[in-house]
Amino acid sequence: MTDERHDTATAAQPSGHQVAAYLRRHPNFLEHYPDLALSLVLPRQERQASSLASYQLEVLRDKNRELNKRLAELFANAQENERLTVRTHQLGLALMRAGSAADTWRAMVACLREDFAGDRVQALVFAPVEDPSEEWITAIPPSDARMAPFRDFLAAAEPLCGRLNPDKLAVLFGGAAPEAASVALLPLAGHGLVAVGSRDPNRFFPGMGTLFLRLMAESLVAALARFG
Repeated sequence: MTDERHDTATAAQPSGHQVAAYLRRHPNFLEHYPDLALSLVLPRQERQASSLASYQLEVLRDKNRELNKRLAELFANAQENERLTVRTHQLGLALMRAGSAADTWRAMVACLREDFAGDRVQALVFAPVEDPSEEWITAIPPSDARMAPFRDFLAAAEPLCGRLNPDKLAVLFGGAAPEAASVALLPLAGHGLVAVGSRDPNRFFPGMGTLFLRLMAESLVAALARFG
């Protein structure tokens, strides 16, 4: 009989979730039971808090530090986006001023090297190039077997960032493939593609923003249309 009463009393005790839910509905509960507030054990990993008020203050300070950190990150991103916006505008002006297709390509490659800190920039173009001696540009017909690994990419017509397979790196960079541990690819509708390689394997990664890359690629295509 005693065991049954003990089991019934134990079953009637509220769970931790129920107690927590009650306290959330009654935030002033401890005002009526100050002795309970003094006896509570407050969780602190680094050091103990002397009171509930000091614990709450520390929690608020932690949240404030986290918010300040996020704000600093947002501000840094905004500054970077502003810089890229200005450079994209300047690229557009440079492309419009270019007097030939070759100068147009040079302006694009120079911009990518400066703004994206690429260790290697390579252009694969479908049309013959004016100066084949320039190592950063290679003429290759779209029907060439070497372009097969890029057909899906060109069909999608969206910039791509990440680490490429060795067969693609060999086509793009040849013996300089070690300078392209990670790559940003820009499709150029009807003209070919441009690759920006970095020795840093984490410089370009899947999921990173590609808006400015797409805008630059579209500006280059529009500028090249002037020269047929």
